Amino acid sequence: MKQEQFLDVVSRDEAERRFREALGELTPTGIETIPLDRALGRVLAVDVASPVDVPGFDRSNVDGYAVQAADTFGAGEHAPKRLRRLSESVRMGGVPEGVVTPGTTMAIPTGGVVPRGADAVVMVENTRLDGADVIVEKAVTPGRAVTYAGTDVAQGEIVLRARDVLTSRETGILAAMGLATVRVFLRPKVAILSTGDEIIAPGEAMTPGKIYDSNLRILADAVRECGGEPVAMGITPDDPAALRAVLGRALAGTAVVLLSGGTSKGPGDLNVRALEEVLSPPGILVHGVALKPGKPLCLAVSGREPVVILPGFPTSAIFTFHEFVAPVIRALAGRDEHEVPQIAARLPFRVTSEIGRTEYVLVRLTDDESGALVAYPIGKGSGSVTTWSQADGYFVVPKHLEILDAGEQVAILPLAGERARKADLVIIGSHCVGLDVIVGRLRGRGVTAKLIAVGSEGGLNAVRRGECDLAGAHLFDPVSGEYNAPFVTPGIALVRGYGRLQGVVFRRGDARFEGLRAEDAVRGAVLLADIVMVNRNRGSGTRALYDRLLGDARPAGYGVEASSHHAIAAAVAQGRADFGVAIDIVAKDRGLGFLPLAEERYDFFVPEARRNRPAVQAFFEELDHPGTRAALLERGLLP
Repeated sequence: MKQEQFLDVVSRDEAERRFREALGELTPTGIETIPLDRALGRVLAVDVASPVDVPGFDRSNVDGYAVQAADTFGAGEHAPKRLRRLSESVRMGGVPEGVVTPGTTMAIPTGGVVPRGADAVVMVENTRLDGADVIVEKAVTPGRAVTYAGTDVAQGEIVLRARDVLTSRETGILAAMGLATVRVFLRPKVAILSTGDEIIAPGEAMTPGKIYDSNLRILADAVRECGGEPVAMGITPDDPAALRAVLGRALAGTAVVLLSGGTSKGPGDLNVRALEEVLSPPGILVHGVALKPGKPLCLAVSGREPVVILPGFPTSAIFTFHEFVAPVIRALAGRDEHEVPQIAARLPFRVTSEIGRTEYVLVRLTDDESGALVAYPIGKGSGSVTTWSQADGYFVVPKHLEILDAGEQVAILPLAGERARKADLVIIGSHCVGLDVIVGRLRGRGVTAKLIAVGSEGGLNAVRRGECDLAGAHLFDPVSGEYNAPFVTPGIALVRGYGRLQGVVFRRGDARFEGLRAEDAVRGAVLLADIVMVNRNRGSGTRALYDRLLGDARPAGYGVEASSHHAIAAAVAQGRADFGVAIDIVAKDRGLGFLPLAEERYDFFVPEARRNRPAVQAFFEELDHPGTRAALLERGLLP
């Protein structure tokens, strides 16, 4: 018989255009809830907010003694400080009943609960015992060797986002938050048909004219790598009735159908003709693509289900699979496309290390105006789980180096062989719950974002250096009484965001604050000997409100700097502080009392050079969207 020729060979781009146009919008096939021990490699279907604080209590990072830092000021080897050791010691797994008062200390192990009254821990190596006293030979500052509750993960904080692929890092985070189940996208079922009289399964005895079915194994594992679930339909001989029957079962029970071989229109190749008889419209779209290898490729769609006949030769089959089929399966599985890894980046600011130790520094990557990568070191301490999950890679500081200056180049290594995750949009600055709303909605539009929280001032500096697309900020200018606008300089635009109501947060029922004006309550409270506050980090917009509110007062806890509103609320809710300044949203979420203080503006600094980038435009379109504004209002944010 004379071999028939291809009907219509088209270009690669035209083949893809026809295929994608017929498929329409590709969305995940469904959602299921599964146990955490089966979640590895799956794709999150919803954002995950932590139901608890991680850690759940203020904990010591070292073995030593819990102290009030002020008691150690001026201590040295030749001028030690003497503290009275309390009879009670912190026990692992228990909460100490005693209180550390001025001039006293309590023994504490690594990981133990920091007792009330203490604001730092002195390492045991820097102490010695003298009867019932502890001799301190090195001073500590407030917060030294202490990880505060909610520092790593705050209750209510969105830690993982929909469409994140769960690796061991993410499952560790979910376990740390106490979650036993997780909602994930269904894995699209992909039928794989092997056809031909010459095909035999691995393990069978080889005879002349036969070949082992390697395509099934290659394609099945490639489907798994894309997030799909392969369904092996076995080997079908060159029999039209048998082929039509197996195709019917495949089309009825799976999301994608793959065949290999039988596309060259030879006398013994039946796949294309069988498809013509069983497919619903639009049917066969392409038979023959100008590829080498891969010319015999056949692309079809039955209703909205992709059906593809890959070339029979394994190299051609896997090449065309990754070109045309893999992106479809990943989209149906809720997965993003892969990115090319990067290995060189510069530091945006000085990094210090300790002589004598090799240090591994986790980083998040962005790029500057020239396209060069910038590595932002991140870290919340050695006990953190979120730092590991958020990192794009790491670099090594040799043990003989103490300082890496700003601008130095470092070699970025991927985590566990992964490629660096590149986002469409990089946001550096102050974090906000409203930003979570916007970024979540952007993700639904296919726009990925990378958030690097360094505070308002740090974000503005990143914009000035051209290291991000925009910065969320609430910088207060005490001279003009305005937010953000006074800090605009040439080359930077300010885009109006939304308002946030800040105020004093306290535990409900506390007569020192309940029913009073914020200013009056704080002025009266700071005069009390037993009051404890929690401060915000320097460089944040909230810190300016603290300074204006406190004046010259420096109550206990002033030196403890929390890095977020969530951390402020956690400190007050758990009783290690009596008051702080935060936004009303976190107060409501924690069931705390709230005394309004001031409305602040949370706006966005944007480099003029990046303002017209598609992802930046998408962000501001989403910011102005009525649905977004409604969602922000629901979260308690102001127009």
